[in-house]
Amino acid sequence: MRVTISVATLAAALFGVPVAATGDAGTDTYTVIYSQRMASSIIARGQGIMTGKGGSSEALQAGFVQKALTALSLRYPDSAAPYKRYIQQSASSTVPFLSNASLDALTYPLDRLSNGNALLALSSAKGTSDYGATADALRKSIDLNLRTAQGGLWYFVYPFWSYLDGMYSLGPFYAEYTLTRTPSDSKVTSAALNDMLAQFDLLWQHNRNASTGLLTHGYDATITAVWANLKTGASPYVWGRSLGWYTMALLDTLEVLDKEKAPSQFRTPLLEKFQSLMPAVARVVDPKTGGWWQIVDQPGRAGNYIESSATAMFSYSLLKGARLGYLPKNAAPTAIKIATRAQKYLTDTFVVHEADGTLGYNGTVAVCSLNSTASYEYYVGQPLLYNSVLGSAAYVLASIEAERLR
Repeated sequence: MRVTISVATLAAALFGVPVAATGDAGTDTYTVIYSQRMASSIIARGQGIMTGKGGSSEALQAGFVQKALTALSLRYPDSAAPYKRYIQQSASSTVPFLSNASLDALTYPLDRLSNGNALLALSSAKGTSDYGATADALRKSIDLNLRTAQGGLWYFVYPFWSYLDGMYSLGPFYAEYTLTRTPSDSKVTSAALNDMLAQFDLLWQHNRNASTGLLTHGYDATITAVWANLKTGASPYVWGRSLGWYTMALLDTLEVLDKEKAPSQFRTPLLEKFQSLMPAVARVVDPKTGGWWQIVDQPGRAGNYIESSATAMFSYSLLKGARLGYLPKNAAPTAIKIATRAQKYLTDTFVVHEADGTLGYNGTVAVCSLNSTASYEYYVGQPLLYNSVLGSAAYVLASIEAERLR
């Protein structure tokens, strides 16, 4: 007799992940632990595992899943075991692809560094030398990465182009590696941390619009790209997810610096940027839905829409920023109100309750690249993906923060 086994049940059997209870979209957002349910669903789908067949964004997908599950394990330690096992499985899958520093710097974008923090955490256990060696290779790949004349890291193979996107992967890893694994040489440590800060600064200088306070997607240091601003080299539009990567980068890098008790000279510039940027992000939330637009600074324009990964990233950044005290005290209540509304909108609008008990996630745009016209029509014309971990993992992070407020 053939027995049908749901994907969720299979995940429970293989990883010890609790089977997500069947529910309907009307379930109270604040009584269900959606972070755990979505994480279990990501695991059930086998996402965040590198195979070498997933293209240049595969390393980012693995690293982002690791980061979401790490945060979940810290929030819910009593049920962390299956998430920790999957983090290790995901990290292990990256070793064959990320352990050659010179190849890493050419094959994958800066997003490859998103795996670094999990590799560092795993490297402390006995018999896990591959993790430490791969973390070392990732760190070396930063030095080998091509740069602009100002020292800005190329995001990928596109000559002299720097993106906001890579900072979420670069900042937290560069900071943690420098503060925990670099020999105790103050000059070496300072040089590395200053280089990390310089990457944030260059994007801020080139891409920030003084009137809105927001940053556009990236810049061409040679000002030769078809889309480059003739003075700054900046691309013309504020793409939601790229800005989301940057806000999360500021936030999570600050957290690492504080955890490792870094000198204030490295913390202060990032805190100032975060406190300047997040009010600007809050100002452009859509008042009707509580979400953020695909092109953040073009609300209501024909073709534009509320995008689920950016909305989750901004919700996470506002909630965690308020919790850790990185937002001014007088701004925190408004930030929490905006962000919790956004997380509820995501749950009610983009979370899909599947028949097998897993949760799906909708409304996440595919990768948008500056290797294009970077026109308005390009950004709003990119396809939406179902169950992209770039959206669902961001939703896990936002949900964890919202659940802390219960």
